[in-house]
Amino acid sequence: MPAESRGHRIAVLSGGNSSEREVSLKSGAAVEMALRSLGHRVLSIDPSQASLSDTHVNGVAWDSIDLAFLALHGASGEDGTIQTQLESLGVPYTGSGPRASQVAFSKLASKQVFLRAGVPTPPWQVVEPRLSQSELTGVARQLGFPLVVKPDQQGSSLGVSLVHDERELRAALDLAFSFGPVVLLEQAIVGEEWTVGLLDDHPLPPIRISSQGTIFDYQAKYHSDDTQYIFDDSASGVAARTALVTRHACLALGTRGVARADLMVDRLGRPFVLEVNTIPGFTDHSLVPKAAARLGMSFEDLCQWCVDSALAHFQLRRAA
Repeated sequence: MPAESRGHRIAVLSGGNSSEREVSLKSGAAVEMALRSLGHRVLSIDPSQASLSDTHVNGVAWDSIDLAFLALHGASGEDGTIQTQLESLGVPYTGSGPRASQVAFSKLASKQVFLRAGVPTPPWQVVEPRLSQSELTGVARQLGFPLVVKPDQQGSSLGVSLVHDERELRAALDLAFSFGPVVLLEQAIVGEEWTVGLLDDHPLPPIRISSQGTIFDYQAKYHSDDTQYIFDDSASGVAARTALVTRHACLALGTRGVARADLMVDRLGRPFVLEVNTIPGFTDHSLVPKAAARLGMSFEDLCQWCVDSALAHFQLRRAA
C-alpha cells in the first residue's frame, strides 16, 4: 500500500467488555503511543464506556475522524459487531470487514469455510450442553484421544483444554461451556505449534512456538517469559508450507489488513489451521509485531502500515 500523509485524526478503540479486555487495553495503549509518535492525533475510545451509535463520541464528531484503529479483542470487537457499526457511520477502520470478522470469530463457521476451500484443519465435532454425559463421551471416543476442547467463540486460548482421556473430559467441557453454549471437540494434532501473520495477502515470517505448558494458553501468550519464538527463514519446508496454508485460509475467509493464523504441524510436516484471528494482539508479547520486526518493521512502521492499508481499502470500496 502506498504511504499516506501523516497527521490523521485516529480513534483507537480498545477495552470493551469481553473476557479479553485486559489484553485489548494493553494493545490499545501500545498503538496509541506509536501513532502519537508518528504525528497522528489520537482519540482513545472504550466501547464499554461510550456509545458508538451517536453522531459524537467522547465529545468528537464521527465525521471528523479519519480512521478507527481497532485494538479490540473478543466478542463485539472481533465478531463483526463494531465493524458493522463503523460501516453505518461511514468511518474507515483497520482490519477485516463485518462478514469475514463474524465467520473467523466462530471456530465452527471458519472450519466449515476451510473444509469447502480445501484448507487443512483438524477433524472436529460440535457438542452442546443438552447432550448427556454418555453422548459427550461417545463423541470424544469417535474422535479419539488426545483431543482439544474449545469454546466456539473465544480468543486468546481462553477455555481451551488438552484432554488425554475420559477422566479429564468433564472438567474441560465445564470450562469450555462457561464461555458459551457451543463447544468443539477437536482431534489433537501431535507435533509443533506455529503461527503466521498476514499483511493483506502477504505472509510475515512464520514463527514456531515452544511453550512450557501442554498448550500455548493465555498464560503462555501474555504472561510467561519462558515461551520461545523460533523463526525459520528457509524458502522451503515446514515454514513455507505454513505460510502458504495461512494465505489460503485467509483468502477463503476474505480477511484484509492484519490477520494471524494459528496452526499445528504434525510429525509428517503437514500444517493444519486451528483458527484465524482478525484482530491479533499488539502487545509486547504479541506475535505479529515480532514477525514484522523480523522483516525490519518497527512497531511504529506496523501501525502506520495498518493505517495506510485501511484507508486504501476504504477508498477502493467507496470507488467500487
